[in-house]
Amino acid sequence: MKKILLSIFLITSVMQLGFAQRELIHAKPSALGFDEEFINHKVDSIMQIGIDSLAFPGAQLLIAKNDTVIFHKAYGYHTYDNIQPVALNDLYDLASVTKIAGPLPALMKLVDEGKLDLDEPFSTYWEPWRKRKDKKDLTLREILAHQAGLVPYIVFLNDVVRKNGKVKRRFVHDKSGKRFQGQVYDGLYINDRFERKMNRIINRSDVSDEKKYLYSGLTFLIFPTLIEQLTGTDYQTYLEENFYQPIGANTLGYLPEGKNYVNNIVPTEVDSLFRKALVNGWVHDENAALKGGVSGNAGLFATADDLAKLMLLYQNYGSVNGLQLISAETVKEFTEVQFRENENRRGLGFDKPHLNNAELPLAEAYPSPLVSPESFGHSGFTGTFVWADPVNKLTYIFLSNRVYPSRDHQNLYNLNIRPALQDVFYRAERE
Repeated sequence: MKKILLSIFLITSVMQLGFAQRELIHAKPSALGFDEEFINHKVDSIMQIGIDSLAFPGAQLLIAKNDTVIFHKAYGYHTYDNIQPVALNDLYDLASVTKIAGPLPALMKLVDEGKLDLDEPFSTYWEPWRKRKDKKDLTLREILAHQAGLVPYIVFLNDVVRKNGKVKRRFVHDKSGKRFQGQVYDGLYINDRFERKMNRIINRSDVSDEKKYLYSGLTFLIFPTLIEQLTGTDYQTYLEENFYQPIGANTLGYLPEGKNYVNNIVPTEVDSLFRKALVNGWVHDENAALKGGVSGNAGLFATADDLAKLMLLYQNYGSVNGLQLISAETVKEFTEVQFRENENRRGLGFDKPHLNNAELPLAEAYPSPLVSPESFGHSGFTGTFVWADPVNKLTYIFLSNRVYPSRDHQNLYNLNIRPALQDVFYRAERE
């Protein structure tokens, strides 16, 4: 009996040690062969241009080489009143980066376990689609590569807010209750039945006969429910136990307002349509908000450090601290271009460089023309961007709130700021 208890203790200790390396290693760029002066001059200049041009009130950039952070610096303020400076441990609304940070690792693990097949009809797993003639044969591979012909986006807010701007009381209350459990914002609660209404609308949505690249986030709204059905575990709990805790990403998660973090949360947009306030601590995306803040298309918050830990997991093909959380084969399949013959650059859930990216000038490339074809990542509507390059071993995290005070602010894109910043580190290593 003592031997059994000792064995259990040793196994537990090893597992704890495996999870214990939670802090990222830091070093100066020059220690890993980068031109530090070149980096500081270029990055500072680009960030200042971004702030001066109102591309964002503030932002931060984290770069890791191999598994070592060589650059992490914050710029500007939370808002244009210049009161709260951006801090390195601030929490950001990740927007669509949620897609590869929330449901995607779970889907990869389910593929590993044989509970999902990328080339079986999605209707095999999502029963409502079996009765939909235009959807019953769509595969998960087509869906994740944005090749299925699904509608790009549905504005569910139109079903909640009247034309006069007032909310429909049957869907939204100012107090929680038996049927109003999901919180949308301070003093706003959504009817639990509304999620079923959203699913019905998705299930009945149009599908294009033309199978070409068309970005759609619709299925990411239903993936959390699918993951719960296939695992028998609450979606958030599943992510925590299988991914976030093992990599030590303590702030990566949904609904940060209820978690008593010491971290400041960076605000997003002044919502004039629905919440009638500056959105801070609650998900910016309206569709995710109508799901109570927990969705597969948006809703995750994190610090740059914790987001880097996840991208390093992907860059190392599913391995962290000697533990293989997702098989290397599955990660490689998800991060490969799927439908090159259709001029579709996407992987499975992951974004990829333009197919001819290396031949393009910086102003036209996506992202930097110097990234490897094997690299991958995703962007977010709020102004977030993550990228991992397993060939050059460079991880790139850019966090901003470019939607403050309004999503009309487009200079983050117009000035090509994110690829330009990424390009600096590739050139700094070569020079």
